[in-house]
Amino acid sequence: QVQLVESGGGSVRPGESLTLSCKVGIFSGCMAWFRQAPGKEREGVARLGTYQGRLTWYGDSAKGRFTISHDNYETLSLEMNNLQPEDTAIYYCAIGYACSWKESDFLYWGQGTHVNVSS
Repeated sequence: QVQLVESGGGSVRPGESLTLSCKVGIFSGCMAWFRQAPGKEREGVARLGTYQGRLTWYGDSAKGRFTISHDNYETLSLEMNNLQPEDTAIYYCAIGYACSWKESDFLYWGQGTHVNVSS
């Protein structure tokens, strides 16, 4: 059974940065970060596919501010800059073999880590 464990969440002020980490181990496929804000559906934030090199995709809210990476085939990271109150959510890492924004494509999920952005 694959267990994903996120870390790095916390409380920050608007404009500050956080980096989330998720131990995924040696994995070849699709890795992603999703988030669920209070009262909203879960949405895709960023995903990384290892097919044909390393391709990345970002949700509209993440473009230009967030960066997804997979370091040494062990840790999936999400660097988040210029955080805003609307980024407040539970952030989940997920891995699978198909690579889209569909949650059903991802076979394994972490428990989530809280990110709170407020002044």
